[in-house]
Amino acid sequence: MPPLTRDALREAVKRVSLVDLPQFDLEAGRAFDQASQTGGTAPLQRFLKRWGVFVAIERDPARAARLHEAERISQDETVDEATFRAAMAEINRTLREAGREIEA
Repeated sequence: MPPLTRDALREAVKRVSLVDLPQFDLEAGRAFDQASQTGGTAPLQRFLKRWGVFVAIERDPARAARLHEAERISQDETVDEATFRAAMAEINRTLREAGREIEA
């Protein structure tokens, strides 16, 4: 896991999902602007955590595939309640695990 810095995360995003790099750059700019306007670091911290979790998930192709499938299922209006709940549980579990990884 790379350090939670803009430059390190940017390099990691380039490696795991180049298609998401423009979104990373857009959100980095917004976080910097918000931090400048508020005088606080919370926007930068949220940005770093959000992209740290993204990298933690996407660097493991099997975990990323499970998450993306669970997200797909959670948006499918034709699935039954049990399937929807299982998909939401998978999403929550994956996000918690990735969150713990970046805090370690």
